[in-house]
Order: sequence, then structure tokens, then C-alpha cells
Amino acid sequence: MTRSARLEWWKPAVHEGRRPALLARNRILAGLRQWLAEHDFLEVDPAALALSPGNEAHLHGFATTLIGNDGQGQPMYLHTSPEFAMKKLLAAGETRIASFAHVWRNRERGPRHSPEFTMLEWYRVGEDYTVLMQDCMEFMQLAATAAGSGLFCWDGATCDPFAAPERLSVAEAFSRYAGIDLLATLDAEGEPDTARLAAAVDAAGLRRATDDTWSDLFSRVLSERVEPHLGQGRATILDRYPAAEAALARRAPDDPRVSERFELYACGVELANGFGELTNPVEQRRRFELEMAEKQRVYGETYPLDEDFLEALALMPPASGIALGFDRLVMLATHAPRIDDVIWTPLP
Repeated sequence: MTRSARLEWWKPAVHEGRRPALLARNRILAGLRQWLAEHDFLEVDPAALALSPGNEAHLHGFATTLIGNDGQGQPMYLHTSPEFAMKKLLAAGETRIASFAHVWRNRERGPRHSPEFTMLEWYRVGEDYTVLMQDCMEFMQLAATAAGSGLFCWDGATCDPFAAPERLSVAEAFSRYAGIDLLATLDAEGEPDTARLAAAVDAAGLRRATDDTWSDLFSRVLSERVEPHLGQGRATILDRYPAAEAALARRAPDDPRVSERFELYACGVELANGFGELTNPVEQRRRFELEMAEKQRVYGETYPLDEDFLEALALMPPASGIALGFDRLVMLATHAPRIDDVIWTPLP
């Protein structure tokens, strides 16, 4: 980013223009904290330094070194999510927890992305993941009310957070917006067939590379043909992701090809990502190893597995959990054009 394009937020005139949205941010934060307390959530504060930043192929962490008293260094990372730490707390016996955590993701910068941002993550032990959908709608309504807007707006799109949301499966969305039968590209156990999806992508007139994986093709269709239609006028709950695209979610009991995973969209912007949580450590290790193999293939690097996390999974009870981009929620509620406009001290 050139100096001329930087947001000089410390200048009084610039701050004066940003201040109303920042004060709305504080009101939204206070309202969410009150809601969580009234619903018996315990707010926790996970450490930001972690042995592993996360084990999804396309997540990129910030690396650092922890130096001991003996002068020896140990590789560490700033977490991309407090998920591993919070699930350890569920294993330890907590049943309803939430966190407003600063998280860090490399290779992500733009109007909707900041390398450092605030994530609201919460978990419910013994409750179905669909309960999280109602939580999300209440949070959207709370944010709109606290901001005094009543309507979400971004990049020319609008979304009424008080309207009943549309709940749409990923397979339905691919069929409606891209003319692709997504489930036909998966076998009975959910294993993807790259050649079949490539043929469907060609028929839909989308570009692709010869070495694209099934996941690459899936992401292209989702971003180019599906996401622009989501959350228009009312929120969209995009549900039942393919199991191959849900590394930390359990499979749906009625169809092993898909998982208990949904994403919440408003104004074409993804706001939240929720799961019925996977608690099988053997299956979780297998998925992480596959993700890290793909990361090695694409980026030439891998991250270590958090062995304590995998051990804790064996103790973790059935639960649902979700992460919501707090800054994005504020951005839509205040009609800010960029995520940096609602961060008190944005990065240069």
C-alpha cells in the first residue's frame, strides 16, 4: 500500500469523520457482551500465541519465536482463531463460552479483510448447530439497533437483519446460481471427483487451470457464481457444506457427503462460520494431515499439529461452535465502505 493510499487515522480531521462508526462499534460490543451474559455464556480470554496457527490449507499464520530462559528458541504462531484453545476449555468442563479475540491472518488485505481483526467465537455444549443460526440473527438485529441504522449496507447491496433469513444448502445454491449438480461430483462417502466437477465448471463457462483440485474448483464457483447472490435483501444461511470443505465439522447424520457446517451472509459478505463440532481425534488428525499435505503442495510449507488439542478432543463433549467477524458486523451495520473504517487503530 502506498503512503498516499494509507488511512492516516491519527489526524484529527480524519478521526472526527471515523468517530461515529467507532462509537457505534463500542455500543455493539457492549450489547453483545450483555446478550452473552444474559444467556449464561462465560467470557474467556484465550492466549494469542499458539504452537499451531490452525491446520487448514489456505490459512496463513504469523510466525514468531518464543525464547526460553536458556536462550533457546521455539517456533510459535499468532492464532488465526481461538478455536483450539476454546475446545480445550470444553474438554476441561466448560459448557457455554464466548471470546472476543484478536486474531491474525496473513495474505489477507482488502476492503473486507484486515490482517489483524476481532473474532467473536462462541460454543454451546449439548446443543444442535442450528441454534447458532438464531444466535446470529439476534446479533445482527442487535448490531443494527445499536448503530441506529436498522439496515445493513455494503458496496451498493442492502440486507434487512430483521427479515426472516433464507436457509439454503450449498448444493441448492450451486444448482440455482451455477447450474451445477454438486452432489453428483461426490461419491457415497463424500469423496470428491475432480474430473466431474471440472466438466461441470467447463459447462458453466467458468475458467479453470489444468491442475485445479476439486477444492479449487469448488471455491471458484462459490466466489464467482454463488456468493454475489447471498444476503441480498435478507440474510442467507448457506448450510450443509460438502464434508470435503469442513475440516472441523462432523458429517450430517442423514447424508455423509455433507457436514453440519453453515456460513452466514449479508450483502454478499460472509459474516460467520458455524459447525456441529467434530470430536473424533482420529478423524480430525486424518483431516489435518490431508490439509497440511495440500498446503505443502500449494505453498511449500506446513504447520505443526497441536497434539494437546487432538488429545483434548477425546474428552470434549458434543457441541456446536461458531466464529463471527466482529469488525465486518460493525462495517455492515454502520454502512462503512472498508473494514479499516471501523477498527480503532487500523494497520498501515
